[in-house]
Order: sequence, then C-alpha cells, then structure tokens
Amino acid sequence: MKWIGALLLLAATTWVGFEVARKFKQRPRQIKQWKHALQMLEAEMVFGQTPLLEACKHLSKQMQDPISWFFRDLASAKNTSGLDFSQLWEKELERHWGYTSLGENEKEILKQFGQTLGQQDLLHQKKHVQLALSHLDRELEEALSIYHQYNKTVKGLGFLTGLLIVLLLI
Repeated sequence: MKWIGALLLLAATTWVGFEVARKFKQRPRQIKQWKHALQMLEAEMVFGQTPLLEACKHLSKQMQDPISWFFRDLASAKNTSGLDFSQLWEKELERHWGYTSLGENEKEILKQFGQTLGQQDLLHQKKHVQLALSHLDRELEEALSIYHQYNKTVKGLGFLTGLLIVLLLI
C-alpha cells in the first residue's frame, strides 16, 4: 500500500512540473498570437476601414483559442453594454486573462493599447499598434529566454521533489 501511495505522489509532483513547463512553452506562442491579432486588427482598421466591432468579429473567426474567445466576446458584449470600447476592452481582458499563460507585463501592454482604440485617427492608431507590437517583441524575447532556461529544470524539479518527499516518508 505504501508503494502505491509513493507512486501516486511521485506521479502527481511530476505532473505539476510538466504543467509549469507547459505554461512556459505556451507563453511565447500566445505572445506571437497576440502580435498577429494586433497586426490583423491594424490591417482591418487602416486598409479595410472596418469598424472595430466588425474587425473584432473577423478576428474571432481567424484566431486560435483563447484569443478568439476574447475577440468574440468583445464583439458580442458591445451590443449589449453601454460602456465605451476602451472600458469594454479592459473588462473583457480581465475576464479572459485566466485562460492565458501570459504574465502581468503583457496584460499591461494590452490594457494600454485598448485605452487608445477608437480614440484617435487612423495614423495615430497605427502608431499605437506599432508601439504595442514593439513592447510585445520585447516580452517575446524574454519569454523565449525563460522557456529555454527553465523548461527542463522545472520538469526535473517536479520529479525530484516527489522523489524527495517519498524518501522522507518511507
């Protein structure tokens, strides 16, 4: 019976290590997806002259989860609430943030970007998109560095922590 418990404990701590490593792996991918979404939003606004709500609806169909959920709910929530677009952007960002593997820096970048949406002319809007993209580039470099530095370490640490606990309990 002891051995079954020991194996279960070892499996659980190893699983936790792999889950933390998965978050490290997903963060750069999701930053790239947000960059792509902002570039597509810029193209819709500047070249297509598409209204923001319609552009969000288009993005929701073209992006992958969880970013597509954000844009889908953003487009549908505007129809039902009396908030302006920047307040709605922040509200939906807060609501959907738990589904991402992103950090607080990325959240702040996207919040600041959302505050400028729909507030200025297309030229200034394009500049704000470029600014957000440059900030996300910086975060992407950091996320890739962290992933390469800690991915294997976290996986091994999960297993070794479980092994230590098992040895202490036996």
